[in-house]
Amino acid sequence: MTDRIQARYWIETAFPLDSAAATMAGEQSTGTFIRVPGETDELRERYAARVEKITELDNAAAPSLPGSGTPKSWDGIRRTAEVTLSWPIENLGPSLPNLLATISGNLSELKQFSGLKLLDVTLPPVFLTKYQGPQFGVAGTRKLTGVYGRPIIGTIIKPSVGMSPQATAAQVRTLVEAGIDFIKDDELQSNGPHCPFDQRLTAVMDVINRDADRTGKRVMYAANITGDLDEMLQRHDHVLNHQGTCVMVSMNSIGLPAMKVLRAHSKLPIHGHRNGWGMFGRSPAIGMSFVAFQKLWRLAGIDHTHVNGLSNKFCEPDDSVIASARECLTPMFPAPNPGCEIMPVFSSGQSAKQAPATFAALGTVDLMYAAGGGIMAHPQGPAAGVRSLQQAWEAATQNIPLTDYATSHPELKSALELFGS
Repeated sequence: MTDRIQARYWIETAFPLDSAAATMAGEQSTGTFIRVPGETDELRERYAARVEKITELDNAAAPSLPGSGTPKSWDGIRRTAEVTLSWPIENLGPSLPNLLATISGNLSELKQFSGLKLLDVTLPPVFLTKYQGPQFGVAGTRKLTGVYGRPIIGTIIKPSVGMSPQATAAQVRTLVEAGIDFIKDDELQSNGPHCPFDQRLTAVMDVINRDADRTGKRVMYAANITGDLDEMLQRHDHVLNHQGTCVMVSMNSIGLPAMKVLRAHSKLPIHGHRNGWGMFGRSPAIGMSFVAFQKLWRLAGIDHTHVNGLSNKFCEPDDSVIASARECLTPMFPAPNPGCEIMPVFSSGQSAKQAPATFAALGTVDLMYAAGGGIMAHPQGPAAGVRSLQQAWEAATQNIPLTDYATSHPELKSALELFGS
């Protein structure tokens, strides 16, 4: 089925499952609520979406979403199922905006469903003829940071807003002197009048470049270039001209077409921030999973993206976090096509204590591990905070309990006393 697009959904409906799935397929391809002139059998055969698979799951006690209907001869059972649909690529061509309209579109509004969520999407390799995918990914990011054999240790500028360019640069100086690998702007900080982008970037890169001249290590700084398309391209060039090695964008704010243009222009890794994803992912009854969401953005050209972290401060459970991270590292297309793997970024309330469980669940160190308070709030200072994370990952990869490793590593010991083990 290399010439067809596939999408898998979870549905909840009072209608017979075969009928409900057929409604989905018709709504998103050739059909409407009634057969119309021109909708020939030949046209339907060539262009209609197909129901590939229906797997019935447990029944639902009550509707998950408001506004759903019931059939005239309802048996009183509200069923749930996983449904896989497929479409011929010639319906839309290799177009991400039109793909989104096809696999999502009006489905969530159909009265036949009291729940409908996109779980996954599988694309034919022809999409690679139009979209470039990640330019750097894991290998390129490691080369630019010079970090191998362990996670890239990172942090976020805090407070998120309110600091001047000079104050931001002062915090960056503290962090680079602490031995950090990666620093990013908060998604709330882009180009406000109190901290203009150009001034902030110039001040921060002056610190990073001086440190690189002294140590030989260039800390990666993901400057938030989010804005209108012309602004993003100009800001990218400003970063490049100041020897920066990364740019950051808020994916949901700019959209897939803008990301495609930025990727074609960019000579730097693109750090894709997923803020706003909760609108798609938080409800189990509507929206889309992160597994599906990140595939679209990988193809459009991001190199890193956030996946939350274990025991995080948000609502996402640990198994979802690991599934998201694992998917980022999984090829999207069969060999010999490019894999489009990207680097997952663990963040949100992370400290030394989550390292062993993260490594045990993911089974790799190909990740960014970003901690704010886990570094800045360390009792012995930021340098000890960075070192405590490195020590935690050393222990995790050697399968040594953190408490045992901490007996000879005082930075880790202090972190565990503060954050718990």
